[in-house]
Amino acid sequence: MDIKSFWDDAVSYTEYLREAGERLGNPKNSQESDYAEYYRLGIQRMNRMWEKYLPNSEQVATLANKNFNGKILIISEAWCGDASQVIPVVVKFFEQFEIRISYRDQEPSLIDDYLVNGGKSIPIVIFLDENFNEIAHWGPRPKHGTELLNKHKANPEAFTKDQFYVELQTYYAKNRGFDTVEELLELL
Repeated sequence: MDIKSFWDDAVSYTEYLREAGERLGNPKNSQESDYAEYYRLGIQRMNRMWEKYLPNSEQVATLANKNFNGKILIISEAWCGDASQVIPVVVKFFEQFEIRISYRDQEPSLIDDYLVNGGKSIPIVIFLDENFNEIAHWGPRPKHGTELLNKHKANPEAFTKDQFYVELQTYYAKNRGFDTVEELLELL
């Protein structure tokens, strides 16, 4: 896999947000039309997280001690609930580095190398060195989010899909990206 070609075709966070708005306002296909509400929620959540997230000073100091000087490639789609909470945090926390976003559904061969339990779960955050070699990857959600998902899957009658979504979004709102950054720093 030539990850540099995916990097070259990827977009900035600003472009990602702009294109999400275009897909919401002017869908190009039936999937984008069907996902309109998810695009709307995704844009709303990304904007809210961007406003609310403040990097933790201890985590900033930890990053400085990691000597990371590569790039970050994220596989995502703007309609994804996890992505809407994670991507603004990653972009803001790692703002001194080059960050690009590759669309999961644009060219599936990239996400096929990062399947989670056989699924194309997103976002996937990939740390690259200066030569586009992978250092580590993470995704699609913090450990607590995965625990909530597993709780739903284990007993969907007792912990319904709606309860899962509410608890997950509440967790994201209260945690404000701390766990995401903590887990990413552990990988560097």
